[in-house]
Amino acid sequence: MDSLRTTLTGGTACDVCGRLPHPRRLRLTLAKLVAIAPVELALHAVVLGAHPPYLVSVALLASVTTALVIWVVEPSTMRLLRSWLHAPKVRPRQGTGTLWRIRVTLDDRAGSLEHVTRELADLDANILGLHVHPIDAGVRDELVVSTPDGTTAADLEEAVEAAGGRETHVWPTTALALVDGQTKALSLSARVVADPAELPHAVAELLGAQLVTDRATLAGQLPYDGTVLKVPSPWTGLFVFSRPGEPFTPAESARAHRLAELAEAAQTISS
Repeated sequence: MDSLRTTLTGGTACDVCGRLPHPRRLRLTLAKLVAIAPVELALHAVVLGAHPPYLVSVALLASVTTALVIWVVEPSTMRLLRSWLHAPKVRPRQGTGTLWRIRVTLDDRAGSLEHVTRELADLDANILGLHVHPIDAGVRDELVVSTPDGTTAADLEEAVEAAGGRETHVWPTTALALVDGQTKALSLSARVVADPAELPHAVAELLGAQLVTDRATLAGQLPYDGTVLKVPSPWTGLFVFSRPGEPFTPAESARAHRLAELAEAAQTISS
């Protein structure tokens, strides 16, 4: 998929959303001139050489030029010059580092998070995102950090636990982790309202979990470590979601249940 996108866009698409940057107005104007000028010149030369009546010349030039430019020449030129039109500014290449997600349980007291940030700063880790989820044993913090290329998950886990963290989980992530959570939840809510059958897929996407569909697993003994979440289903009784190694927080459970309520309400209205 990445190679196909690179081929189609000339390598200028955003790595996160896949969209092309908007072309600069000057480049867009020049591209349109390149598309239109040759057609105009060629048609004028043909018409002047044939010497048709004046009104016929005007009508012919207006209709043929407009049709060719709109439906043939301009789209072809836009595709041909796509990489030039959408080329981003050239910046000095620097080490991009690595993005990580960190989940850690801390005591719910002043200074706990400060100790963590101090330890991370010693690793030159830059905190880009932070969510705090209250739980019975304290607070469950989720951080997105950027680190130099040589930093490992073990380095981060050791630093966080040295600051008093426990039940620490560290794994690589992408810039998608920085997407605003409320915007994402609203987008998924709209998807569920439009089609209530999208509920299990929306919950899985919202929580970064897997929908459990294997009957043997569902009939067996499910773990009680918080990594399994059951959400009421308007159709089958329950949806079960799993996220091994990453226990669901009370806030995440509440969001999933609200989505289920929304799906049920949407289904009732549509029926």
